[in-house]
Amino acid sequence: MPGLTKRLLLGRPVRSDRLGHTLLPKWLALPIFASDALSSVAYATQEILRVLAVGGLALLYLTPWVALAVVVLLAVVVVSYQQVVHAYPDGGGSYEVATRNLGPVAGLVAAGALMVDYTLTVAVSVASGIDNVISAAPSLNPYRVPIAMVTVLVLASVNLRGVKESGKAFALPTYAFIIGIVGVVGVGALRFMTGHPPVAESANFAIAPHSGGLAGLALVFVALRAFSSGCTALTGIEAVSNGVPAFRRPASRNASITLGLIGLIAIVMFGGITLLAIGARVHYADNTCDLVGFAGNCAATPQRTVIAQLAAAVFGAGSIPFYFIQAATALILVLAANTAFNGFPQLGALLAQRRYLPRQLHTRGDRLAFSNGILALALAAAGLLLAYKASVDALIHLYVLGVFTAFTLSQLGMVRHWQRTLTNERDPLARRRTRRSQTINAVGGALTAVVLVIVLITKFAEGAYLVVIAVPVFVLLMSAIRRHYDRVGQELQPQRTDMILPARVHALVLVGRLHRPAVRALTYARATRPDTITAITVNIDDEDTRRLQQDWSQWQISVPLTLIDSPYREITRPVLHHIRDLRTAAPRDIVAVYIPEYVVGRWWEQLLHNQSALRLKLRLLFEPGVMVISVPWQLASADIRSERLGRAGREQAARSPLRRGVVLEADRHPADV
Repeated sequence: MPGLTKRLLLGRPVRSDRLGHTLLPKWLALPIFASDALSSVAYATQEILRVLAVGGLALLYLTPWVALAVVVLLAVVVVSYQQVVHAYPDGGGSYEVATRNLGPVAGLVAAGALMVDYTLTVAVSVASGIDNVISAAPSLNPYRVPIAMVTVLVLASVNLRGVKESGKAFALPTYAFIIGIVGVVGVGALRFMTGHPPVAESANFAIAPHSGGLAGLALVFVALRAFSSGCTALTGIEAVSNGVPAFRRPASRNASITLGLIGLIAIVMFGGITLLAIGARVHYADNTCDLVGFAGNCAATPQRTVIAQLAAAVFGAGSIPFYFIQAATALILVLAANTAFNGFPQLGALLAQRRYLPRQLHTRGDRLAFSNGILALALAAAGLLLAYKASVDALIHLYVLGVFTAFTLSQLGMVRHWQRTLTNERDPLARRRTRRSQTINAVGGALTAVVLVIVLITKFAEGAYLVVIAVPVFVLLMSAIRRHYDRVGQELQPQRTDMILPARVHALVLVGRLHRPAVRALTYARATRPDTITAITVNIDDEDTRRLQQDWSQWQISVPLTLIDSPYREITRPVLHHIRDLRTAAPRDIVAVYIPEYVVGRWWEQLLHNQSALRLKLRLLFEPGVMVISVPWQLASADIRSERLGRAGREQAARSPLRRGVVLEADRHPADV
């Protein structure tokens, strides 16, 4: 049943040699890598308006200037990352650029920042998508967190089916969102031109300022804070540079074209939404209670998002286009997490390959996706959503800082990359192209560094300090993992002394009573032809021990039986002392301990068997010069479970010469031992 459920959820396994068939064409890569960048458009304008609302309506005149600064920065970053795509076609993005040009520590900082950002992308995107759903159906507000958990689970399940499969599933909502936003902006612009401008539902509400008149440094601070919040529109731009190997060949060219299209669409949509919001006089505040003149219960009624207000103003609140746009917006906001579900596992696999993360993250699952990375991201994002109650306002302050750290390191690394290229380049035309690319990256690095400082200052007290703590912790953790793998690798290097055979091998068979599992362990131990073989039993109960001795004599077992006294009724410690005595007497000898174990078919049966054997095995694993061999015996419940797994597998196991030989040996008369 578990296998059938897995097949239904994930599909049939894909052979490794089919990896090339999972590469993405541009039309499919665009929705996969654009969902985060385009979804940011849905709330970037809203975040600008929300911050400027601190000063009431008086500061809304800054909206177009803040938005223009965001558009300029977005264009520069897109062009800058196109340089990265061409220079590093093997992927890795900011991490690869920073590592090669600025050193391993800078690379780990970029990687840590990106991993934090990817996790926050999932959390913020899901929370924001649920906000839009609640804007259309306010009655769902009490179920915000459960809906968020289920959404993350669905996203993870779809991505476990593979990159290409998830792209096909998410392509339609992405293109639907683009059509919906372009439709709102286009129809809204047409209504302005025809003299019937749309008016937002919040247009007649004033906003209660949180402070008196703002001027001087206070005004500058609010403007910079609004700019840093609007810079959420840039999140997701770096995802293409991380996933270049996922594109069809020529990968770097296709990735660059896709990145350019993503940037162009994002600029058009963000600019259009901002201009339409200004024209329709959208007023957005942190809390509905800040809207002066709001007639309803402000404490219980959440304010509609900016997108929802624009759709209602242009098409009508109860119209089909309104619900279409709300549905498309909610879907794209949720699917923005899909960009992270592609970027995080790719980056995690690269770091795992270089031994900065557990090697399991480099393993591909049944569908050739990096399944462990997908699951790790889902768990981390679900934890954030649970901790912050799926609140966009609470999570958004943690956002952006990580991505702009990666932006800055990447651009500075590219400046150095082009400088190294100039050192070896003699062709004048090539040198001019290189200089142009270096200038683009230098401007991009300078701008993103300035934004990074602004974000750090304006959002530090509101929660960004957690990211400032998290990134160094990630760097230290990854460095520690690398040191561990290096130390283990050094320790495991073969030595010539490893080739020397042990002087002797002493086989010890643990016996509690004479039964078929014990007989199988004895026969298997004898088949390995050790130098000495002894059965050992721990004397906990005198009556049980006498019964075992009688059975041993009655069945004429040729293997000697050694009794180990245990006055404190322990099993593990007396056996350990006995083995250590053997090792002390002959340090070059090997002690092989054979432990009979029951194989059961039901989980609760495991609680009733093998507990003593498990404790002993765990202790023996830490003893030098000791080999632990488990000798399984399948109980009837295990055979029933094997029957459920399928006749074909059972017949294959029965045909196995090794198993057939062991069973025949174990089923012999005990006296033959």
